[in-house]
Amino acid sequence: MITELTRMWLTRSTRPFVFQNEYDEVLPFAECGGLGLYVHIPFCRQLCAFCPYCKELYAPEKCSRYIDALLEEIHRVGGQYPGRKEATSLYFGGGTPALAAHRLGEIIAALNQHFTITQGVGVELHPDNVTVPVLETLKAAGVTKISIGIQSFQNKYQSILGRSPVNAAELAKALSAVPFETVSMDFIFALPGQTLEDLKADLDAAFQSGANHVAIYPFIDFTFTSSQIPPMPKKEKRALLDGITRYCTDRGCARSSIWTFSSQPQAHYSSMTRDNFLGFGCSATTLLGDQFKINTFSTEEYCRRIGEGRLPTALTLRFTRRQRMVYYLFWTAYSTQVNARDFEAFFGVPLEKMYGLELKAAKALGLVTEQNGVYQMTLRGAFYYHYYENFYTLAYIDKMWSLMRREAFPPGMTL
Repeated sequence: MITELTRMWLTRSTRPFVFQNEYDEVLPFAECGGLGLYVHIPFCRQLCAFCPYCKELYAPEKCSRYIDALLEEIHRVGGQYPGRKEATSLYFGGGTPALAAHRLGEIIAALNQHFTITQGVGVELHPDNVTVPVLETLKAAGVTKISIGIQSFQNKYQSILGRSPVNAAELAKALSAVPFETVSMDFIFALPGQTLEDLKADLDAAFQSGANHVAIYPFIDFTFTSSQIPPMPKKEKRALLDGITRYCTDRGCARSSIWTFSSQPQAHYSSMTRDNFLGFGCSATTLLGDQFKINTFSTEEYCRRIGEGRLPTALTLRFTRRQRMVYYLFWTAYSTQVNARDFEAFFGVPLEKMYGLELKAAKALGLVTEQNGVYQMTLRGAFYYHYYENFYTLAYIDKMWSLMRREAFPPGMTL
């Protein structure tokens, strides 16, 4: 209910988000600035019960066939316009992309035929993948940033998550042998019994092991996962988020988003805050202007659709102008700030004209501060963004992914 009321208020309309089983044959990315690229590799050696992302067990032959189809999708989309289009960044997610480390060079080379990537290439890794041979393969392919899904260095929390212990010493040894511009490590907070001291110990271990960037994500109980982990109460969760934010900033780390902190100025890892992006692979999403599309979640149907010479799009949403503004503000705010000049450059209308009342209320409630047109979240504002993001995830993403897991090409969806 809270997300529905917020959507109606901010869009000034009762119109929901309507996804249809349709797609454009030619995608209008040539007209879009601030373009990011994302590639999804869905295969894992073990399926974690808490993980909501599109994934399946690794099988070499199936992975190889999938990547052949992925390369075809890249050329089919990228070749729709002559020349090379500038893209800010390229991120590989999953799944466990490093299981296909020996073919990531092919994928990057294919993308480089159609795009000029200006801000580097990032790849997600399972801790088991952090070995010198794998890291050397990734670096030779052109990877400049890595993100390691640690979740916790402490065995008691790895046990809760159904994962194996992480050897911090072996991790540090491999990372020191093969350096990258950004070494990010992901952690989960709000697990049962977790304390601020536990999280501090994890972050200390991360920086000692070679990380220069950390991401601390809240545990979210998606309805379609088999996880039995109970959610943490709101008051305790807020204390953890505020405490870890103060701990990171007090030790000189810069907050680069709601959940991420960097110990070095050049260390950045985020595929989320892009004005426009192209997604390749099953479950990947694409945002181009007022068009948002989702690829099928089925690897079999993905390969079949590509083999038929068609795009693997399952559903497409056409935003109204106000809906696009709300989407823009929600994901831009993930970086903890919104620049009024950027909003006006993107939409051609002043931010204050569209949402002046809401911005005044946010300042009065102590959720944001404003200086020279830049609205910056306070600690209070960051927590309530997190609190609302939890509602958003369960009201929209949970329902969307749940449907997409059941049906490869659903007839439509209304949110």
